[in-house]
Order: sequence, then structure tokens, then C-alpha cells
Amino acid sequence: MRIKYKVGLFKLNIFAAAGLLATCALLSDQPWDGILLSLAALWFALTGLALEFSHRRHAYRPWLAVASLLLAALVMLPGHTNAAWLWAWPCLLALPQPRWMQLLNACLAGLSWWSLIDRLSPHHWILVGLLLTCLCLYAISRSLPGGHSQRLVRKRARLAPGLALWSAEQLERDLVKENSRAARDDVHAELLLIHVQGRQLWRIAQEVCSQIKSFENAYQLDQRTLGVLLTSRDADQARQRRQELLDAINAPTQSRAVPLTRLDNLPRILETLGQQRPSPQVVEKAHD
Repeated sequence: MRIKYKVGLFKLNIFAAAGLLATCALLSDQPWDGILLSLAALWFALTGLALEFSHRRHAYRPWLAVASLLLAALVMLPGHTNAAWLWAWPCLLALPQPRWMQLLNACLAGLSWWSLIDRLSPHHWILVGLLLTCLCLYAISRSLPGGHSQRLVRKRARLAPGLALWSAEQLERDLVKENSRAARDDVHAELLLIHVQGRQLWRIAQEVCSQIKSFENAYQLDQRTLGVLLTSRDADQARQRRQELLDAINAPTQSRAVPLTRLDNLPRILETLGQQRPSPQVVEKAHD
């Protein structure tokens, strides 16, 4: 199944969850329950509306912590009617998320369980804690990229559905393949590094992906650096293509072009790139 169809199905599930929570809010007899459930429904609705096909930045924003805080508040409210929401924590921990989110959710799950100490008998409270711990550990183990096949899938996954934008790990594998292909076909292959200013990475990445050919790829090396593998007939055509690419970006950047045959120390080249001054011209040396 193509990624864009999976994104569409994911949005449908988010809107369904928003509708379910809104219904629960309307049927709730407690004012605070209704307020928290309404806020949770609003959060799901806004998340579904903000979910774009162009990138997945939302998955790493503090915006995700809002759902965790709402769930913790709902469980910790006085009354026995909210205790059942405790079992939503394993579901939340099973979702792919940054490490800081896993730690936050695990701590909030523990606090939610602790808040039930006065509402349950001691042996029930201990049993609930043991069962919740087992479920949360299982959920975390499912979300961690522990398996070899899962690591390969995550590394090969495009960073932006519909765009030829890949991770830095994928670049390491593609460099060997592209270097061999360039030598076999007698073409000029180079890595164009683009260091952007401010928060323009995703806009420039979209522009770059729209300018390159269908068999070429771009890579996000860090929060401000893009790498583009360009294949041309010779060095003159490569120089013309990269200048057209930078002209289309229309933004101050630091850029450096390195033929794959001279690409022997990428970390050092990236360090040198960060020390350049923004310029419309491309530096054509691997090292200063």
C-alpha cells in the first residue's frame, strides 16, 4: 500500500476517534469529564486537519504531549467513573514516538495508577499496577525499533510521502550504489550539499525534489542540511544543473558540490559547509 493511502486511512481513524470522544463528552454527567473529553476530541480533530501529505513534522512536536496530559487529568479526576481510562496508556505507549514522549507517557501512567490508591482496595490496586506495568512494557517493546526488519523499514522510509526525500542512513547505502553506477555508465555523479538558514528546510526540500529528475534523490542530513545526488553527462552540465537548482530555491544558502569519487569524509565536509558564508555560488571543493 502506498504511503499516501496509509496517511488517508490514518486521518480517517483520527477523525473517528474525535467523533467518539465528542459523543462521550455529550453523554457525560460530570462537567469536568465533559470538558476534558471535549478538549481531547478537539485535539484529535485539529491533529487530523494538520496532518499533511507533504511531511511528518507533527510526529516530533510537543503537540503530542497534549493528549498525554489530557488522559492523565481524566484518570486523576475524583470519582470511580474515570478509572477505566487507565488502560488507554498501553495503547498510547504502543504508538511510534520520540524517546522523550515515551518517558513522559510512562511517568504519567505511573502517576495515574498511583492516584487510584484511595479508590481501590489494596490487593486490587497492586494487581492493577502489575497488569498495567506488563501491558506498558509490552507496548514499549512493540514501539521500539528493536527488530532488524523494522530498522530497515524505518531507514528506507521516505521522510515525506510523495517526495524523493530520504534519511541520512539511506544516503550511506546509496553512495556506494551510485558511485558504482556512475563508473559503469561513465557519467558525472556528485553530492550537492545545501545548508539552509532558519526554518526553511522543508520548503526548500520540496522545491529541490520538484527540480531533480525522477531517478535522483534528496536526503535530510540534519535539521538544516540537505544532500542531493545529481547525475549528469559531464562536469559542465552538472555545474549548470546545480546553479539552476539553487536559483529555483531563491533563498540564502551555503552549498558545496563534491564528486562521488572525491567523497571520502562526509562529516568533515559537513563541518566545513557550516563554516561557509551564504552565497549563490557553489563551492566545488571537497575540503578548504
